[in-house]
Formats: sequence, structure tokens, C-alpha cells
Amino acid sequence: MTSTQQHLTPVDPARLTEVLDGRWAHVRRDARDQLGEQKYAPVYGETNAEARERITGLLKDLAATGRTRLGFPKAYGGEDDAGASVTSIEMLAFGDLSLMVKAGVQWGLFGGAVQLLGTERHHAAHLRKIIDADLLGCFAMTETGHGSDVQQLRTTCTYDPDTQTFDLHTPHESARKDYIGNAAKDGRMAVVFAQLITQGKRHGVHAWLVPIRDEAGNPVPGVTIGDDGPKAGLNGVDNGRLSFDHVSVPRDMLLDRYGQVAEDGTYTSSIENETRRFFTMLGTLVRGRVSVGGSAGSATKLALQIAIRYGEKRRQFAAPGEDREIVVNDYLVHQRKLLPALATSYALHFAQEELTSTMHDVQGAETVDEAAQRELESRAAGLKAANTWHATRTIQMCREACGGQGYLAENRLPALKADTDVFTTFEGDNTVLLQLVAKGLLTGYQDSFGSLDSWGKAQFVADLVKETVLERTAARGLIARLVDAVPGRDEEVSLLDRGWQLKMFEDREKHTLEGAANRLRKGAANKSNRLFDVFNDVQDHVLRTATTHIDRVVLEAFVAAVDRTADPAARALLAKLCDLYALTTIEADRGWFLEHGRLTPARSKAVTSTVNALLKELRPFMTTLVDGFAIPDAWVQARIVTEEGPRQEVMAAEDARVRAAAAPGDSAVDTPDATAVDLEMAPAQ
Repeated sequence: MTSTQQHLTPVDPARLTEVLDGRWAHVRRDARDQLGEQKYAPVYGETNAEARERITGLLKDLAATGRTRLGFPKAYGGEDDAGASVTSIEMLAFGDLSLMVKAGVQWGLFGGAVQLLGTERHHAAHLRKIIDADLLGCFAMTETGHGSDVQQLRTTCTYDPDTQTFDLHTPHESARKDYIGNAAKDGRMAVVFAQLITQGKRHGVHAWLVPIRDEAGNPVPGVTIGDDGPKAGLNGVDNGRLSFDHVSVPRDMLLDRYGQVAEDGTYTSSIENETRRFFTMLGTLVRGRVSVGGSAGSATKLALQIAIRYGEKRRQFAAPGEDREIVVNDYLVHQRKLLPALATSYALHFAQEELTSTMHDVQGAETVDEAAQRELESRAAGLKAANTWHATRTIQMCREACGGQGYLAENRLPALKADTDVFTTFEGDNTVLLQLVAKGLLTGYQDSFGSLDSWGKAQFVADLVKETVLERTAARGLIARLVDAVPGRDEEVSLLDRGWQLKMFEDREKHTLEGAANRLRKGAANKSNRLFDVFNDVQDHVLRTATTHIDRVVLEAFVAAVDRTADPAARALLAKLCDLYALTTIEADRGWFLEHGRLTPARSKAVTSTVNALLKELRPFMTTLVDGFAIPDAWVQARIVTEEGPRQEVMAAEDARVRAAAAPGDSAVDTPDATAVDLEMAPAQ
């Protein structure tokens, strides 16, 4: 399968939208219809108080649309559709990201925890009110002293059989709950995570439903509420701090799906191992992580649409023999910035769609498949990291691509940059998440979980894979056929051969994984090494293993999407874009491919020339590709998208008038000839 013979013809963006919208196309269409109005877009220049008040109002409006019911049980008015719920949040991210985050806290984290960690009595008492936004709540897990290592939370909740209540306590400032959405202003209850203690024994982290405000909005006795204050972005989200001074919590407020405490204080659980129980609990909350990755993708698409539409109208520098200056998108250096990022956004979108589908199926199964659950958690962690890092890089690049205009609040990009910056560290720090991905790869999704020390245990080392068996994505058969069809000598294969591209990604992942496993084995064999040092000495290699794995997963998802595209013109265009994603990824890591003999120097140079040729082929389709995202104009909120074209036309008309009125030989327009190819540049103004 190559794209060398595929001639690109005009493509209806609607055909791209059909492919992008995927399994939950109806949810995406409904979002555009229901929410595609300006009130859901950001407002620039608000104070924090104004932004918070507006977003709280929109949250109530959102509840009235019925979209908040998608992921909840049918018994409480929901639709039992986890995939639709995540897709809806992803669509919401094209609007004001403060609303997306606040909605995610209310219905994804707070409501999701009650639904997935609680039991029938919790559902009956609270779910309808949560769905309708009549009960606003918080998800209080993170502490000032512990963000990533939540298994080590310091908040305690100790059971007293005499009163049949728990004593919830914050022992010191590092144990206060921090950065908690909905806490500073709106939340009335919180799902609080703490160490469960009963009969003098700790049973690990569990969750409780805890009132934090009374009906008048005042903190309840024993609860101290603080405001995190001004942030870099997301001004409409009321992040706050919670501390508990021996707050009494009734026994039945323990969310006890995975661990129960009897009246006499006896603890029982269907999962005996504390660490395994903890990760099972967290695994049920994977929707939040999936949602953040998808939302980052939406923000990135929006930034690319702004930059590309602006670049299609903006002109700068003159060319020999041309009356008008050159369109910015015609410059190779501009294409080098925008088109690879656009290709990556498409690739990540298709991988995200696969992830959402897997999440929906795994969580909707009648019986729990632990292996599938672990793989889902690993995939969600890796794609969340990939999506959010891509957002941070690409939104900044789009800001630069729009010059000074990109720095103005009215053109949306500064808000996108500020609002998404935290995505790389909330719902899991990206570096820690990559560690989770790598651990899953190296242990083969074993049932044993623990601290970093377990990386050095002899049992772990003995179980390391000697030969990597790649877990394929949804298109297992298709990918295998393409890879198996690649001839033996790489230098004789076209760089546009899809099987060769896939094989390069597979080889890199396999080699990197085996190398990391061997280094860990050697480190553990040296008995003088500290257990921590065994892992720490190869941590960079381990994280690279995760990155190469995710790259391969993303490419396979793109290949599968091309294969299922029905419209021939759209299919050919997506195939070219897939070529660009594959080859720019190889180009960016050419050092590894050269060092390990996967590329010769000549073939490495050919990768760059092929990329440049692809850019030239894709140049006429830049706006088509962003139009395929089908982002409602009301959500874009960037004046340069609508104003730059008319400005350029007015300037061109005036230049033409001056030229027509000028005497022969006069320099009619104050624009030097051929500035686009002049090596001398004027100083920046």
C-alpha cells in the first residue's frame, strides 16, 4: 500500500468530517447543533469573579440540554454511554475551556466517582441531582504534598464503631486538598480520598462523600475552604483548597464498591491486595484521563484552524514579476511548521477515537477483563501525554505563525495557550504517565503493582519479556498484511510504502523495549545496586520505550482510518497526510534510525526531500483539512480569521489604483521588488 500513484483531487471537507466523527458522529453533530453558538465561546478581558459567574451559569445551561446524562445509568435518566460522554466533553473543548474543565469536574470526576465507586444507595440519593447540576461537587484527591503518588496521601479517615462514623482529618498543611475544581466557590459536596483506618489498621486509599458547604454556601463545621487565587488560565474554574479538622462522616458515606466497613469496624473487600485494589479503583476513573487527551486535541485543532486560515489570507514580501505579495502559506518554512502538526493532529484524533471506543467496550462489559482494563489504562496514559504535549507545542507554534496578531487576546491563541498549559500535568503528570506505559510494556500487564522498588525485585526481572510481541491496535489484520508484504532490503523499498513505514516504527519500539529490559536485568543482577538505582539509571530509556510505543499505536490508528475511508478523494488525501505523519516522525528521530542501521545517510536525506515533496502536494489542501474538523464559526472567536482577507483585498485594490495612476517608470507602490528572495532583511520593528 503506497500513495505514490494516488493523484490528489478536490475533496469535500464533509467527507473528511465523516471519517473524523467516527463511532459517535451523532454526538458530535448534536454538539454542533446544540452548543454551536457564541455564548459557549470564551469572553476576553473578564475578571476572575466575572469569569467564574459566567461559567457557573453556562454549566447550568449545559445541564438543561440533557447532554450531561450521556454517561450515567439509565435508571437515573442517563444513557449508559461512556463513549458518548467522553466525546461530548471533547466537543465542549472547542468552546470555552473553563466550561469544559468545570463540566469535567462536575460530571466526569465528581459524578463519575459517585457512579463508579459508590453503590446503589449513593446513586439513589445523589445521581439525579448531580446530573441536573442541582448538587455541585468536587473531586478531592490531590494534596499539596502529593499529586502524582496518590497512594501516599496523608489525609486520614478513621472509623469509630461507637459512633459509627469516620473521623476525617488533615494532619498538616501538606495534606490539604489542593487545586480542587469547584471548591473555591460552587461545590457543596466533595468526593474526598483518604487513608482508611479501622480497628487500628490501614487499608489504603478510599473515597467518601463529604458535605463541605451548607445550604447557605458557608463551610460546614470543621471544613476550611481556601481559594487557589489567580492562575495562568482557566479563570472560570474556581480551584480551591480543602482542609478537614476531625470532621465526622457517617459510615454510609463511604463509597464502598471495592471496600466495605461493617458497623463493628470489620473491613472487607473482594480484592484482598491493597495495591491491586487501589489501582482497580483508579482504573474505573480512566474517563477523566481520556477526556483530557481528547480535549487537548480539540484545542489543538482550533489553533491550527486559526493559523492556517490566517496564513491563507495573510501576505508578506514580494516576488519577482508579481503584483501582490506572497501568501504566507506558500512558504515552505510555514508549511514545515503547520502541515506536520496538522498530520499529527489527524493521527492523534484517530488514535483517540480508538481509545474511546475501547474504553466504552471495556467498561460496558458484563464481566471485568483485568488484562483489557490494564491495557486501557496504559493506552489512556500514553495518549493523554501525547495529546497534551502536542497541544502545548502546536498552540505555541500557531501563535508564532500568526505573528503579532497571534499575541492578541481577540485572536483566541493566547487563551488556548494559557488554558491548555496545565493539561500536561493534571489528570496525571505526563512524565509519570509515560512511566506507567513503560511499566505495562515491560511487565506484560501483570497483576502486581507497587512502588518503584518493585522494578528491582528479582521476580520482576525474571518476568521481563525476552522477545517483544507487539500488541496491535484495532486493525491487527490490516497492519500485519502490510508489514509482511515489505521486501527484505529496505533501501529498495519506497519511502511511501506503508508497510515499510509501519515496520520502521515496529522495529524501533521492539529494539528500544528489549534494550530497556536488558539494562534492567543487568542492573538487578548486581547485588550492590540499590533497588531504586536499578530503575533510576535507565529511566530515560524506559520513558523512550513508552514514547516509541505510542508513536506506533498512533500510526496504526491512522492507517486503519485511511483504510475505512469510503470516499476515494478523501482516502487519497488522508493517505498522503499519513505519509507525512510517518516520515516526519522518522525524520525527527533520524539520529536513532541512523545509529541503529535502519537508515543509510543517503536514505536519511531522501526522507527530508520526500517530506518536502509531500508538503508541496498537500499545500492546496491545507484549508480543506482544517475545514474537515467542522468547528462552528461561533466557537472560533478569532478576528483575524474573518478580518484579514478583506484587509488584504482593500490593500491590493489601493495598490492597483496607485499603479494605474503612476507615470511610466515611477515606483508606484512603496514595496521593493523581489523582497521574498532578498537575502537582506530589514531590522525588526
